[in-house]
Amino acid sequence: MFSTIGYVICIPFAWLVRLFYTLTGSYGVAIILFTLVLKLILLPLQMKSKKSMMRMNRMSGKMQEIQKKYAKNQAKMNEEMQKLYAEEGVNPMGGCLWTMLPLPILIALYSIIRQPVTHFMMLSEETMYSIVNHLADAGVAMGNIVKVAEDTGAMVLKDGLPQMLPYGQINLVKEITAQMPDYGATIDGWINMNYNFLGLDLTSNPSTGFTNFHLEWACIGLILIPVLAGLSQFALSFVTMKQNPQQESAAARSTRSMMYMMPLFSVYIAFIMPAALGIYWIAQSVISLVQEVVMGKFFTKKLEEEENARYEARQADRQRRMEEAKLLQEQRKQQAEPKQTLKEKRKAAQEAKALKAQKSSTNEAGRVGDRPYARGRSYRADRYDD
Repeated sequence: MFSTIGYVICIPFAWLVRLFYTLTGSYGVAIILFTLVLKLILLPLQMKSKKSMMRMNRMSGKMQEIQKKYAKNQAKMNEEMQKLYAEEGVNPMGGCLWTMLPLPILIALYSIIRQPVTHFMMLSEETMYSIVNHLADAGVAMGNIVKVAEDTGAMVLKDGLPQMLPYGQINLVKEITAQMPDYGATIDGWINMNYNFLGLDLTSNPSTGFTNFHLEWACIGLILIPVLAGLSQFALSFVTMKQNPQQESAAARSTRSMMYMMPLFSVYIAFIMPAALGIYWIAQSVISLVQEVVMGKFFTKKLEEEENARYEARQADRQRRMEEAKLLQEQRKQQAEPKQTLKEKRKAAQEAKALKAQKSSTNEAGRVGDRPYARGRSYRADRYDD
């Protein structure tokens, strides 16, 4: 069942690699173009994940405040966290998904490279075994294609079919391409493959560069592929960490350790698998690095604009609520005051006028003509008399 699912997944990938190989005639260029197209197809998902990751990093301070405030109430903490995620429009798992996508693509691409007859050319197993039997009948040495008995040299069969070696299909394609190209032309759907790229055999494992080391580019280049794969992955991890600084925490320490583990993983994978996979790993790391830098600058500016817009919206909403509260208070005050009739208003006005006149009056001792306060309290009429 799983082999069938894997085969179905390989079909669109194989079609892409086959298309680019047909257009360019270079297996290495076909792998690079295949990687570029996949990155472009997955770009919308990667952009969404990148934006979510940057939002998570920007709200790390608020998250820590919630964690400290509700450290003894896990249920309330989770509730407040979910509320914060909803307010900020963040998916806490959204930033992790795209980082895992290169691995299943790598597995599918490995099947396409390792099984070029059934997973690249998409020929049936019956056709492949027919080709194997034809080569055996033609006297071709089959020791690097199928399992052979040590004593007789005959092919080892299981259920009547030859047992293919792990890289038997690759060697089968190489044998026909090099020794029997005319025979390959008679097979419907067959492609005479050229696995050389920049003077390197992309079907070789770089690990063989150490076991069979010699001072030639064919050997040195194979060893450099895993090294470049590790360096490009490290550069990608470094830029990603730099653009997404996190507070010191267990999660941050785990992420930092992954920054060093992933390049080592890349080196290991590129050493034990065909060099074509190392080319894919280098291409996807370099393309991802460019995307990371461009998206980092773009979303930094975009998120700042969104935060400014949210701040202005909050301030406008606060001002509106204050004005509404003030208006409501005035309305309640007016409703609380008893309504006066016209007669009562006139009476109140007369009383106010009389009270004012009373306050402005004075006794006769302080009056000079019509001026009530002309003399004052210390006035003496005979002050300057002899």
